[in-house]
Amino acid sequence: MDNGTGTEQARKTAAGLAYSSGFGNEHSSEAVPGALPIGRNSPQRAPLGLYAEQLSGTAFTEPRAHNRRSWLYRIRPSAAHPPFTRIDNGGLRGAPFTETVPDPNRLRWDPLPEPPAGTDFLSGLWTLGGNGDATQRVGMAIHLYAANASMTDRVFSDADGELLIVPERGGLLLRTEFGLLRAEPGHMALIPRGVRFRVELLDATARGYVCENYGSPFVLPDLGPIGANGLANARDFMAPVAAYEDVEGPVRVVNKFCGNLWAATYDHSPLDVVAWHGNHVPYVYDMRRFNVIGTISYDHPDPSIFTVLTSPSDTPGLAGVDFVVFAPRWLVGEDTFRPPYFHRNVMSEYMGLIEGAYDAKTAGPGGFVPGGGSLHNMMSAHGPDHETFERASEAELAPRKVDDGLAFMFETRWPVTATPQAMAADHLQTGYDEVWQGLERHFRP
Repeated sequence: MDNGTGTEQARKTAAGLAYSSGFGNEHSSEAVPGALPIGRNSPQRAPLGLYAEQLSGTAFTEPRAHNRRSWLYRIRPSAAHPPFTRIDNGGLRGAPFTETVPDPNRLRWDPLPEPPAGTDFLSGLWTLGGNGDATQRVGMAIHLYAANASMTDRVFSDADGELLIVPERGGLLLRTEFGLLRAEPGHMALIPRGVRFRVELLDATARGYVCENYGSPFVLPDLGPIGANGLANARDFMAPVAAYEDVEGPVRVVNKFCGNLWAATYDHSPLDVVAWHGNHVPYVYDMRRFNVIGTISYDHPDPSIFTVLTSPSDTPGLAGVDFVVFAPRWLVGEDTFRPPYFHRNVMSEYMGLIEGAYDAKTAGPGGFVPGGGSLHNMMSAHGPDHETFERASEAELAPRKVDDGLAFMFETRWPVTATPQAMAADHLQTGYDEVWQGLERHFRP
């Protein structure tokens, strides 16, 4: 079966995509006029001979403001499939992470090595670590991916959580049940829990990061005294418009369930939704549109001011996981050490780099480079390295535009336990602690 998964075809398809804007909206879309029923969700006979089906991302009885669900009008119902059977997990792991113990040491990795030929997004997923328990829908996992082939004749869904995908190298065309999304480096894409999708490459290779959120769905953070505007604006989140596959033939459907992969071979494509409406939808966001709020007087604000999305927990203000972006911005603080300050934090932080350099870490070989990442678990002391501290302490404090890098952070309330494969990886850097050596005593009583 030819799904047009070649790079050139994927680029052509991605170039002409249309979107519906807004975060958390009640979107509606139909690929064929008249496919959406009017005035009801489940009529006795759905239009055009379609099947009506609800996909619920939250419990039916959760408060209206938190409830996530969509109605799908599809060629065949999702129930029409053969049994699933266990398959090999490859490099993918799920919580609870019990094969190792949480490590208080600061850790840093170089980018994933190049994968074998024919590696697609799903085969190229590699779990660094995480916390919580997927069966209890709490916590998160950190994955990386490296791919050099499009997914062909198979699709993926994750029953354990929503997937926040951050491309670092190479664009992605995401074919979902709801329609198509284009995600390039500098974008983030979110696939909700249970939504089926296929990843096609827009370039010869692709690499990036994935946050798997087991807990409450991501929402925009409250702005408090900032007011009504700023940070990530709802209008900049783009949801797909309906686009369906009417394809007969074998399609391998892979489902992540309670940390393991299961697969079944369908006799049709499950990406056959002709129309839909609701708010449990995938979306894409351009991180360069983040409206940075920062100091215009003195001191470096807490990094929470850079939060794009947050997954709330049972404690107000304490996130299961935050997604934070360090986007281009001006530094103008007077009498201020401008890079991030030295600190210890009750939250655990995994940081990745999409392009350029980060203003608290030295780049270059053995440093913090695009595709790499660092993990600072709760209460581990960290901050600018020696070289950055010396430079920033002596810098002339003229206004400066930081536009030579794009970094992000997955921040979580619990320690991140690294997987055995992450702790034994050849690309785990040794001697990371040495970047803080040479911070001399300057005290003069």
